[in-house]
Amino acid sequence: MKIQLWSYNYDPEPTGIGPVSKVWAEGLRDRGHEVEVVAAHPHYPEPVWGSRWLPYRETRNGIPVLRLPLWIGRETAMERYRQELSFMAAQFASLPALASPDVLVSASPSFPALFPALVNARVRRTPWVVWLHDILPDGAASSGLVDEGSAVIRSARRLEQAAYREADRIVVLSSAFTRNLTEKGVPEEKIQLIYDPATRVPREEPSFDSHAEPPRLLSMGNIGYSQGLTPLVAAFERSDALANTPVRFVITGNGMAAEDTRAEIRSERVEMPGVVDDARLEHELQSATIAFVSQQHEGAEFNIPSKIMNFMAYGLPVLAAVNPGGEVARIVEQAGAGWVLDSSDPDSFPRKLAEVLRSPEEIASRGRASYEYAQRNFTQAGFAERFDETLTEVVNHHRTA
Repeated sequence: MKIQLWSYNYDPEPTGIGPVSKVWAEGLRDRGHEVEVVAAHPHYPEPVWGSRWLPYRETRNGIPVLRLPLWIGRETAMERYRQELSFMAAQFASLPALASPDVLVSASPSFPALFPALVNARVRRTPWVVWLHDILPDGAASSGLVDEGSAVIRSARRLEQAAYREADRIVVLSSAFTRNLTEKGVPEEKIQLIYDPATRVPREEPSFDSHAEPPRLLSMGNIGYSQGLTPLVAAFERSDALANTPVRFVITGNGMAAEDTRAEIRSERVEMPGVVDDARLEHELQSATIAFVSQQHEGAEFNIPSKIMNFMAYGLPVLAAVNPGGEVARIVEQAGAGWVLDSSDPDSFPRKLAEVLRSPEEIASRGRASYEYAQRNFTQAGFAERFDETLTEVVNHHRTA
């Protein structure tokens, strides 16, 4: 098949959707398909690649990529709107130059980018698959970026419903997404659950019985408001339960809430090195004792952090401060891969951590369970195979309809 992926984020971006889209494109290419990517100029999590005001083409590891210009800015809500709308406008402008694929896949976010994809698919009568990483109208309203009753949200809801109606298939990455969409009237047979893969492969086999001293707790990736790290770091620093427990808390990455989180650091036990290079991140993953995943859970669950797949691929047990009824909690508990606590009670985090650190045998046991679950569910080959089956079904149905 000729497959076209529209993804706001792509390689060389080191975190978020970029690495997942890279694994997707190369995995389907390796299965014999002709893959083309349409992406924004790299910009996430920090705009370290400069700016480009004109489209350009490049090839990344054998994948042809059309890069579209972007008006980069994330410091305010208005700058974020401008950035996303500039990508939408660039996509509309690029439509005449794009070939017609057998199937078009849109990764969301970017949410406004669904509009030109919808128009393109309808005009060219191309099968269209929406690949949801976030349910963005819900996320924006839940995080307080926009008011639920605002004109922005009303417009977003109309686009959301139109995209769900027009898409031939909607790929989601959690059962919570499936519930969200069916409650909005999307037929369940249109929805396909495919977990994101681990985008990193350990350079060495995990060692479950040897860890750094003092123990190291690792968080990585986006530091946004939805991660809720700020009150958790504050609770870690003021905790009496950890007062006599040697432990280092390492938080790599950056985001909108990074400075607020950094302001809560009171000791050398918490380290925030920012966005680190590949070698440093590999070192942190190999050195970590326990992985930490956090999410606020006010309102609907609108995303699932892909970092959990990478943590489990490295055989790290996961301490998850999340919604106890959400998808992250379900994965951790089903796998026997760690411990779950309620993120709405920040002080339960250091208490649970202190308890866990007193049982190195349990840490090793849950690390093994984490690794085994990742091998069954989060491999790159399995991910490409499941997506291949879905796209083939969509294209075959379109040809016979």
